[in-house]
Amino acid sequence: MLRRSLLSRERERERERERKRWRAAKPRGVAMSKLQSDVLREAITQILTDSKEKKRKFVETIELQIGLKNYDPQKDKRFSGAVKLPNIPRPKMKVCMLGDAQHIGEAEKIGLDCMDVDGLKKMNKNKKLVKKLAKKYHAFLASEAVIKQIPRLLGPGLNKTGKFPTLVSHQESLEGKVNETKATVKFQLKKVLCMGVAVGNLGMEEKQVFQNVQMSVNFLVSLLKKNWQNVSAKPSKNILVLCYESIAFVSMSDYEIIIVFLIFYEKCSFLNMSMCFCQVRVLYLKTTMGKPVRIF
Repeated sequence: MLRRSLLSRERERERERERKRWRAAKPRGVAMSKLQSDVLREAITQILTDSKEKKRKFVETIELQIGLKNYDPQKDKRFSGAVKLPNIPRPKMKVCMLGDAQHIGEAEKIGLDCMDVDGLKKMNKNKKLVKKLAKKYHAFLASEAVIKQIPRLLGPGLNKTGKFPTLVSHQESLEGKVNETKATVKFQLKKVLCMGVAVGNLGMEEKQVFQNVQMSVNFLVSLLKKNWQNVSAKPSKNILVLCYESIAFVSMSDYEIIIVFLIFYEKCSFLNMSMCFCQVRVLYLKTTMGKPVRIF
């Protein structure tokens, strides 16, 4: 009896360990990806192949373009979030260190742009100067002693542009923090239901771009209220043209087509034309100067 009891306890412990392993392996807060790996790889290959036909004098950025649906920015809570990608999408991203004496010294050693408290005081909350500073850099880092003074020295300027500095402690490697900042992309819903984030560049390998895109999309979907149901394209001209041709109007401007379509939709509700808007779902990859390629 004692032996059986010990065996049953051991089995129960083994089951519990198995459950813990399963929970640890299961991704939390991220819906199962509907991105097809083959389609994504083909799109990346196409982008890289097209870029070789016409070489630019700079390294083009690869951007993920997203459209949303069933989301009301006025009523629903606007989401925002940041995720660190496996590979740095923009190596030449400009970062500025707003630091104390120790961090200023470290920044100068690694060739990082920096400003001390005296430099910030000279701006004297001048909106034009703060705006110019925010426009010059993609991101800011700040020491603990300096970050507390930024609202008093610069006002709300950096916060309004979404570039409020990230805290850096003296225990962290400044160079490591800079690389982490360059690898981090932000998703922030504003007043419009479309957005774009940099996920790579043409100097990267296909595998690196693939990893970045997959992680970016899955993270975005985890932020959305209805997960994949929120990923969609806005009504395109092609949909309007189909409706326009079906009611036999010729040689009209885009503006007139839209008016006719709205009247037609209002009068002919039996056609359930709203499905045109709700069922189209799309994600694009696009280089700086290239054509967008659909991945979903």
